[in-house]
Amino acid sequence: MSDFLLIHGSCHGAWCWHRVIPALADLGHTARAIDLPGHGRDHTPAGQVTLYSYAKAICAALDRPTIVVGHSMAGFPITAAAEHDPTHIAALVYVCAYAPVSGLSLADMRRASPRQPLVPAIRVDADRTTFSFDPAQINALFYHDCDPQAQTLAALCLTPEPIAPQETPLTLTERSQSLPRHYIRCTDDRAIPPEYQQTIAQDCAAGYHSTLPTSHSPFFACPDALATRLHAIAQTLSSP
Repeated sequence: MSDFLLIHGSCHGAWCWHRVIPALADLGHTARAIDLPGHGRDHTPAGQVTLYSYAKAICAALDRPTIVVGHSMAGFPITAAAEHDPTHIAALVYVCAYAPVSGLSLADMRRASPRQPLVPAIRVDADRTTFSFDPAQINALFYHDCDPQAQTLAALCLTPEPIAPQETPLTLTERSQSLPRHYIRCTDDRAIPPEYQQTIAQDCAAGYHSTLPTSHSPFFACPDALATRLHAIAQTLSSP
């Protein structure tokens, strides 16, 4: 079976994968999640966090062929990791994520979206180092189909998001683009518009796209279905 490394999106941490890890284990896989610098239990000061530090943290967590999964903004860090050192990356999986366009930053891509559902909820700190989301709006944006326990966990654990990595352009080469790349689009997403996800996913090969009928948080809304989808992706890698 396969090894998975699960990477969280903006303001989240390794905690958001706590339902998916055992679901993957039930399917015979090993799965781990890490906190990116400045998130969760990693207390790197926000002003020191860079896209490169994200990439290094991901690569440091790899010591064998691994399917690296990125949610939302983590599409950039997992791709940056592949550009830094693809040695142990078996495939990249983008879960309602920003799959980078060469030469653009994540912020550039977000601004290019045909709709901007997140903008009214973004709160930038006084020194413009981090941003957060209005707590009164997070359930409607991210967790509208998630149970109260998941909503409470998120409210307790979300942290401010460093801005600099999201304003950093990424240049793509064959180091990342030659890897198998899969995209899972969430069709009831109220954070990254599903139609924009469809546009983003077009950079992944035909036949490597799939959907889940959930919000922006399938790790809470349907962890078993997400694990099953990741299991199917793993099987394509082991097929002749």
